Amino acid sequence: MKRLGYIEGQNLIIDDRSAEGRLERLPAFLTELIGLHPDVIVAITTPAIVAAQRATATIPIIMAPATDPIGSGFIKSFSHPGGNITGMANMMGDSVGKAVELLHAIVPSVKRIAVLTSNNPTHPEQYQLAKIAANTLGVSAIQVAAPTPDDLEAAFETMKRESCDALFVLGDVTRPTIPGLAAKSKLPAVYQSSPFMPLGALASYHPKIEAIYIKVAQYVDRIFKGANPADYPVEQPVIFELGVNLKTAAALGVTIPDSVLARADRIIE
Repeated sequence: MKRLGYIEGQNLIIDDRSAEGRLERLPAFLTELIGLHPDVIVAITTPAIVAAQRATATIPIIMAPATDPIGSGFIKSFSHPGGNITGMANMMGDSVGKAVELLHAIVPSVKRIAVLTSNNPTHPEQYQLAKIAANTLGVSAIQVAAPTPDDLEAAFETMKRESCDALFVLGDVTRPTIPGLAAKSKLPAVYQSSPFMPLGALASYHPKIEAIYIKVAQYVDRIFKGANPADYPVEQPVIFELGVNLKTAAALGVTIPDSVLARADRIIE
């Protein structure tokens, strides 16, 4: 926003709220924010977009981003959203298969993958895509649900009980305890979200979040200048990023193949 000429406190006011993975907080947050009479709402992740959509049909909402904006009922089409919602899709469904392939390339001996889900409404479908990708590689995949952050330790106990030897974490809000629990469980894990990398994630594959947020800022600017979200096309990411953490790999006794390192956009040593 600063690059577009906005300076917070002068010509821009930002009021932000974070549910920290506790989705039951979202309706109250939206009620509170709408009471501040915003010109636009930026909703990060599908659950936040759902809450914003339920809260207002008039204030423009920018998806930042959404996994399945048409299937979730946010928009009518990418070219003509048709309501008060526009913004970015993230193509997470399209990248699930590549993320599972990455996990298999890093740990080719894997036999059973745990797919960690939350109460994100897109996760059941994403899990099915992950399961299909895993089965194509001759690997089984099981869904392990941790609806809230408080459920994560029990979820990792389930992974141990189910003899899972690797973990795939679907795109979601960042739950910072996951990499530590994966390390404690000696589970190589691939994530669909970049913020996990500096927290100790082994690897990640996802749309480049910085590029998405640059686009989101442009959407906000256009809305401020009078654009109608109903006619403002939804965009999809074109840049994807592969990250690898060599420190975590060494701690797990995992050797990252040269073929993966050659493709990596980000390497943490």
